[in-house]
Amino acid sequence: MTETNATATRDDATANDTAGGGRIRVAVVDDHEMFRAGVIATLRTEFDIVGQGADVDGSIAMIARTKPDVVLLDVHVPGGAGGGGTEILLRSKGLSPGSVFLALSVSDSPQDVGAVIRAGARGYVTKTITGADLISSVKQVHEGYAVFSPKLAGFVLSVFQGGGAEGLATGERPVHDEELDRLSNREQEVMRLIARGYTYKEVAAELFISIKTVETHMSAVLRKLQLSNRTELTRWAADRRLV
Repeated sequence: MTETNATATRDDATANDTAGGGRIRVAVVDDHEMFRAGVIATLRTEFDIVGQGADVDGSIAMIARTKPDVVLLDVHVPGGAGGGGTEILLRSKGLSPGSVFLALSVSDSPQDVGAVIRAGARGYVTKTITGADLISSVKQVHEGYAVFSPKLAGFVLSVFQGGGAEGLATGERPVHDEELDRLSNREQEVMRLIARGYTYKEVAAELFISIKTVETHMSAVLRKLQLSNRTELTRWAADRRLV
């Protein structure tokens, strides 16, 4: 087991053979254009960037066309049937069977981690990761390691203790919370960060949006969930194990 800001464990049965040389071919999927551009600029020094996507259907088409070695995948991506990164992963498996997926997300909720790991992702790291550690994580998943941020270790262990990679990997859809489903993907991102104690300024910096936009999303969240303030929101999110 190795550790930088991520923990990695080796899966020899699915390890890729890199002895033939050549740079790892990477695709980046994220609907935040500025963040995606920054990730690509960081990775380009070490890898060949063969494609990028910002929505479900476009990303699936890109993966099928470019057949990357590693797909760096955001969890919350618009479009398709609403399944985000998990939907992309499930629908891309048969189109590019040699690709491995590493989730890179602002979310560290058990629900998101469990869904994407069950769908077949080889790793899950959060957007607080450094550039050097992200490069290392991409190399590790390509070599056959399972990589995840240390704070997510318990979630990942629970996923596999609870039945391994079946469930979503075989097409089973997650059980939805009717109240949570009222929120858009962006509103869910804002909600989770606010519920964890982030300030509006910190949320804006994390999601690459303005403070005014955060305020607008927060007002929509409180209205849709019929809550009065962030204290009630934190309690609501904790009751659903979203934080």
